[in-house]
Amino acid sequence: MKPCSALYEVLYVSTLAPTQPLSVVAQIAGRARLANAQHNITGLLIFDGQRFCQQLEGPQKAVLKLIERIRNDPRHINVEVLHHGPLAGRRFQHFSLAFSTVEDVDALARMETLDGDAALAAFDTVRGELVR
Repeated sequence: MKPCSALYEVLYVSTLAPTQPLSVVAQIAGRARLANAQHNITGLLIFDGQRFCQQLEGPQKAVLKLIERIRNDPRHINVEVLHHGPLAGRRFQHFSLAFSTVEDVDALARMETLDGDAALAAFDTVRGELVR
């Protein structure tokens, strides 16, 4: 299947800023759901108590604008894009933003060391463990 040039994905990890309370995570997820729906962006946000890992998908311009906003958000530090590029089809077409926590506190730390296809494979593994 040839990727649709209009559909784009970004996978990133970041760390919750030390000055931010854990309660801010629910605020981030709630506001993101609304904003993502308005911009035709879907994805999954995973939080391990310290780190975020998120896969975003949607129109390229909107996704790139969003990742830039995340980079500049003081609630996130150490934002690292692990993968980005065209996407053949949405993985999360039914969610403007699915949100989950992960019990393996090292899963996202391990993911930080990866990029490209290896990062996507690790993300898919974590995602698969969440739906069991």
